[in-house]
Amino acid sequence: MLKRTSLLFLFVAGHFSLQAQQVIPFRITKHNNIIVKTLVNKKDSLDLMFQIAMKEASISPERQRKADHLIFNKDGISDHNTVSIGKMTWKNIRFLDNQITGHEADGKIGTGLFEGKVFKIDYDNNQFAIYDEKPDLNGFQPVKIIFDQDAFYIPADNIIDDHQQQEAYFVLQSGYSGGILYSNEFAEKNELSNKLRITGEKKLKNSNAENLIIKQGVLPFWKLENFVFKDIPVGFFTGEQQTQKISYFGADMLRRFIWIFDADREMAYIKPSKYYSEPHYKIN
Repeated sequence: MLKRTSLLFLFVAGHFSLQAQQVIPFRITKHNNIIVKTLVNKKDSLDLMFQIAMKEASISPERQRKADHLIFNKDGISDHNTVSIGKMTWKNIRFLDNQITGHEADGKIGTGLFEGKVFKIDYDNNQFAIYDEKPDLNGFQPVKIIFDQDAFYIPADNIIDDHQQQEAYFVLQSGYSGGILYSNEFAEKNELSNKLRITGEKKLKNSNAENLIIKQGVLPFWKLENFVFKDIPVGFFTGEQQTQKISYFGADMLRRFIWIFDADREMAYIKPSKYYSEPHYKIN
């Protein structure tokens, strides 16, 4: 009788664990950004871009939909909001005002949706999955991560030429449509302007109307754990404006893997997605 009861308990516990999984659907734009349909404060229907490099949410001044039920203080902060996605609702979500976001989005939503939980970014099925415990990791490669100030950092090897290999840390940045974007420090230290084959450059203006020049080059090899990418396009800024303080692992690279992040934010687990060998995104 005891054995039968124990088996029944294990079956129920396993069934409960399976049912504890929650799924959030999303869509991917042609610019590689993830868009989640949300209902804010039970009134405002907003398309928010998922930003893995932030915890809170924000509203863009260029939004297409109304956000009349978000009340901001003089510092541009709105607290104690609810966000609903399908049948799930999160309370006490903070919104920041007037933050630029990606194409087709009214604002951004961060990783606060997954606080204290294991979560998966499943590019094959266009959905997030939330777990109480780690799911089956068969076929996934572990990657040590650093979680600092709401951002995820991963180490990778950068093979610049036949004689130079440099390790660097990259922040996962789902708001940047491109792939690899180097910090000013890395670009200058490793003389990327001289050592890479340059394929183009573009002048941009920052929020202070200052001119920036972003160059596009070809990196011979880029390596993350056992995954090696050959002749990939990379970007870096040149000129006097030293604005790029950290290197980005952008949305074009993120989409090439399915990601699982543990609840402690110490490890990620990755395996190739259906986009792994797709052509790289071009910065126009």
